Amino acid sequence: MSAMKAGVSRNTARKYLRQADPSKQEKQPHDWRTRKDPLEAVWSAARGMLETAPELQAKALLEHLSERTAGGIEEKVLRTFQRRVRQWRLEHGNEKEVFFSQEARPGAVLAVDWTDMRDLGVSICGVKLDHLMFHAVLPYSNWQWAVRSRSESLLSVRSGLKATIGRLGRVPKELLIDNSSTATHRLSGDGKRRGFNEEFLSVCEHFGMTPRTTNVSSPNENGTCEAMHGHFKRRLDQHLLLRGSRDFESEKAYDRFVIGVLERANGLRGERFAQEVAAMREHLAPELPDYTETMVRVNNNSTIRVCKRVYSVPSKLIGSRLRARIHETHIVLLDGMVVLAELPLRGGDRGAVIDFRHVIKWLVRKPGAFSEYRWREAMFPSLVWRAAYDHLCRHHDAHAADVCYLEILQLAADEGLGAVENIVEQLLLAPKPVVNAAEVTALLRTYEDEAMAFRERKAMPVSLHVYDGLLGGGL
Repeated sequence: MSAMKAGVSRNTARKYLRQADPSKQEKQPHDWRTRKDPLEAVWSAARGMLETAPELQAKALLEHLSERTAGGIEEKVLRTFQRRVRQWRLEHGNEKEVFFSQEARPGAVLAVDWTDMRDLGVSICGVKLDHLMFHAVLPYSNWQWAVRSRSESLLSVRSGLKATIGRLGRVPKELLIDNSSTATHRLSGDGKRRGFNEEFLSVCEHFGMTPRTTNVSSPNENGTCEAMHGHFKRRLDQHLLLRGSRDFESEKAYDRFVIGVLERANGLRGERFAQEVAAMREHLAPELPDYTETMVRVNNNSTIRVCKRVYSVPSKLIGSRLRARIHETHIVLLDGMVVLAELPLRGGDRGAVIDFRHVIKWLVRKPGAFSEYRWREAMFPSLVWRAAYDHLCRHHDAHAADVCYLEILQLAADEGLGAVENIVEQLLLAPKPVVNAAEVTALLRTYEDEAMAFRERKAMPVSLHVYDGLLGGGL
């Protein structure tokens, strides 16, 4: 009856009923060995080495001792040795770092950080998209938002915070960020302390948030945001699998896809997010520009210098003093409020970004300048163009090859790079390749005539009676 009520077997119940004090264990641990210790010969040496280097792994240590022991050590004692090492560490090992769980308060902190997205393999029209995500998280509710960025720059902070705060419509009290050079700099005379950059402080002041940073080399202090990086990327990866393709027709289409994933994730955090919103103040600050501005002068080589990089511009702007509006991904050149040109912004502070379209007309007029042109390599948009130039050099002298190549490149500027490049590639693959501007022009006109004939072809008349017969079973 006792066994049935306690839900145990009869034998177990009988054992406890026989005991005078059932709370005491019947079996007592024994302190004698039942077999010879297989590690007796090496354990003292192993213990000494563990005391010197506690981080030694059991398997590596056993292999080391086996090499230095006459007759070696049998492999079957590995598990016994691992248990012995583990027991030693529990009793004599070093103290381990303690992490203190923090109590998150609603609406108190917005944690931000960047995460690399290249592992997802996203591409735009077949070209891999190398990018980061400015990732913002509210630790209390785990509400998150992300904005695509090219680098960990102040412009990325501007655009990321503008999008995040705009989405929230509310402003947390503090902004938590790590010790990146975007937000902080090393204080002179003290290598361990870092101070906030003035531009970063101005952004925080604009939104009315108090900046706070983690300690140096302590990314765990921004643990919520760090952990959410993995959750966010795994969720995005799963939705890409469900989509069936990682290729998008444009960067804007990819951005819309990311927004959809974030909205669905945030929809699961409604109750705690409502508490966050109630605890935050309303966002009333004027809109923060997501760009910086500087004045530039266009040199006589049709270039400007922005952020220590050289960029080519249309030659008609030579000698002008313009305002450069630097966004996170591009540069806009303005004269007053009139937009004159838009250039892609490249990372780093070295090199040049030269668009052959800006200078090709003048190179055609001055072909002798091509051979020693400082940014000559930028005149080869792809490997096809380099192969075409090498082919011309093999069949003509240097000057004639330069003239012929520049004439073809001029066609690419006028007719479109993709169309001309396809024709050049076809000519190079011909049995007896002949590459020159006349051949390229002739093929261009042929393709244009064929396309025009196709567009002008009359549509065949369609009789709806055919469909009536099909639906009625007459056909």
